Amino acid sequence: MTRMRYFSRVLVAAAVALAGTSCGDVVRTGRAPVFLVIDSLAAAKGDDDAKFSSFLLSDVITNVTTPPPCTPDNACPTVFNDGGQATLRLTPKDIGPVGTAAPSTNNEVTINRVHVKYRRADGRNVPGVDVPYEIDSAATATVPATGTVTMGFQLVRHTAKEESPLVQLKTNSVIIATIAEVTLYGRDRVGNDISAMGTIEVDFGNFGDK
Repeated sequence: MTRMRYFSRVLVAAAVALAGTSCGDVVRTGRAPVFLVIDSLAAAKGDDDAKFSSFLLSDVITNVTTPPPCTPDNACPTVFNDGGQATLRLTPKDIGPVGTAAPSTNNEVTINRVHVKYRRADGRNVPGVDVPYEIDSAATATVPATGTVTMGFQLVRHTAKEESPLVQLKTNSVIIATIAEVTLYGRDRVGNDISAMGTIEVDFGNFGDK
């Protein structure tokens, strides 16, 4: 009787461990049959929003010389938001034998939200003191079952440059170097939630104007 009870306990413990592992896998990967992959992240300064780079020098104040009444002799201090750009694709979780994994339109993923968190390498990461506050913004782009899509989003908001710790940078030469963690959230055609996270360097300061 004692031996049977022992084996019963072992079987129950094994079942619980297996269930825990399965739940953990679902949490990490979700139920969608595909992975959302960020092929690249890029950023552009607000006053030059067509020039994207693999990093961002985010200017907290820009002296604009056009249009009037702004002139080279009477520049207008202006705050711009900074844009981000992500190139996305999908890859199946179960690739199967060659030629059998055929994605369909059910696998298309529509991105609906972007979350940006800033962190510093020195560990000083108090929002509103050491780094800007985290932001959430709406964005819509559909990633096709095959191929890629490039979508834009706000990487740095205007309001962040009017709040601590960035507003103080307008009158000093300090530079705050951060890594921006960009998480994209979406849903496939059959309702499975999916997300992916990438990083890009963002340095804040009062940089020289053209």
